[in-house]
Amino acid sequence: MNINKAFYPFIFAVILASGIFLGYKIQNRNAAKGKTFYQSSDNSKLDYILRLIEAKYVDTVDQQKLYDDAIAKMLENLDPHSVYLPPMEMKHEAEIMEGNFEGIGIEFSILKDTIQVVTPISGGPSEQAGISAGDKIIKINDTTVAGVKITNEMVMKRLKGPKDSKVKVTMLKSGTKKLVSYTIKRDKIPLYSVDAGFMIDNQTGYIKINRFSKTTYQEFYEKLEVLTKKGMQRLVLDLRQNPGGFMEQATAIADEFLDGNKTIVYTEGRTMPRTYDKARTAGLFETGKLAVLIDEGSASASEIISGAVQDWDRGVIIGRRSFGKGLVQQEYEIGDGSSVRLTIAKYFTPTGRSIQRPYEENVADYYGDINKRYKDGEVFNKDSIKQEKKEVFKTLIKGRTVYGGGGITPDIYMPLDTSMLNSFVSEVYGLSLLQEFAYNYYAGNKAAFTKYTSAEQFKTSFTIDNALYAQFIKYCSEHGVSKEASVHAEKSKVFLSNKLKAFLAKQLWKSDGFYSIIAQDDKMVQRAVLELKK
Repeated sequence: MNINKAFYPFIFAVILASGIFLGYKIQNRNAAKGKTFYQSSDNSKLDYILRLIEAKYVDTVDQQKLYDDAIAKMLENLDPHSVYLPPMEMKHEAEIMEGNFEGIGIEFSILKDTIQVVTPISGGPSEQAGISAGDKIIKINDTTVAGVKITNEMVMKRLKGPKDSKVKVTMLKSGTKKLVSYTIKRDKIPLYSVDAGFMIDNQTGYIKINRFSKTTYQEFYEKLEVLTKKGMQRLVLDLRQNPGGFMEQATAIADEFLDGNKTIVYTEGRTMPRTYDKARTAGLFETGKLAVLIDEGSASASEIISGAVQDWDRGVIIGRRSFGKGLVQQEYEIGDGSSVRLTIAKYFTPTGRSIQRPYEENVADYYGDINKRYKDGEVFNKDSIKQEKKEVFKTLIKGRTVYGGGGITPDIYMPLDTSMLNSFVSEVYGLSLLQEFAYNYYAGNKAAFTKYTSAEQFKTSFTIDNALYAQFIKYCSEHGVSKEASVHAEKSKVFLSNKLKAFLAKQLWKSDGFYSIIAQDDKMVQRAVLELKK
């Protein structure tokens, strides 16, 4: 039909109004169905979704936890070592790496939902108050903490605090049913990263480093200086189970072994140009014989030292294949006490090796690699090592073949000591009974130990006889070790007797006493001494 052109404006107005009305209805209906669409603005899509959850989600949620989980998941998809550290975790990490914290000074573990003192830190407030290994914490500031599913984080939050502040703890004393309350003044507690430094014989020294904190090089240098003055010409550097830490601490230690301006390590990333760390100073131990001990727990900074020593043919690497972490992290503070530890570069040994294990396909497999080494038999048999044979390099002095792409493979392989692999040893360690028994035995027999004037005399003269070992087994059975596990007690005698003797030595000469005894029965240490004497 024909429509008069005079009606066109009216028709267009009706259509426009209808469109607006329908659009309004659709918008309202979609909003009611939760179909409001994200609009780009100054706020991120992540912020929008989190606000939407907070406003509309059916249950109450912890908004901060949502943020933390989202950030953690985002970083997890980058690589295994880029991580988000919430404020509490960041504070704990910072204390470890700074080398001190403020608290009451105990090492503890949670066993059967009860906080048990593993050992009071030497010279700390707890030791001075009379707290001992094996004591159990029942209350903190009149709040019951036993049998309430307490976590490590909850314990640290209650026990740590500013220097000179006080905390009340109620303890169940080891070996008794007596409750004793202590009011302890908190203090600054040092966390040492170098566990021990002593002479194995008149020419061979031993230094063990447990991590690389801000104080590690200074601690190491002090030990090295003392041992050098005692005539040390051979050194066993123990980096087993050392997860790494500050790279500059590792390069400073490596500088003590390498002469001239030899490359220790270099780093390179997408936005970071290649940067070389080289030897700069005349090291204190550039000419002495060197053995470095590593295992599957040696990572990052530990691998920088062992890689440099191996590539320059400076010493012998003994043990098992290291972890395989060749990524460099930089920490960025967010502003609320949390931080992001972001991978910014890869590091390479002097020959150009990246020892980083593959992680792109499956992060779960990456973290499960250590368990896989046990299942595949690598920790028991050298032939089971699955080394990446494509990344082949030659050492810089002797031209020996070394490999990249999967940690540092030692020059001399040493299998895991299987004498510790049984249920009796596992339960004894899990319940911290070696430390507990040693402390109680020493406390009850102090007069008998006065005749030992040095760790060396104790090492050669004191023995764990059958009577004492039987007493230890009885103590274990009375303190939680199962009857099924106890059938392995006798075949564990040599292994556990050495450890028990070491914990007794620790009561008298601290960590140096402990490790000097351990070294006697440590097959890897003994192999290192043998190699250095060749």
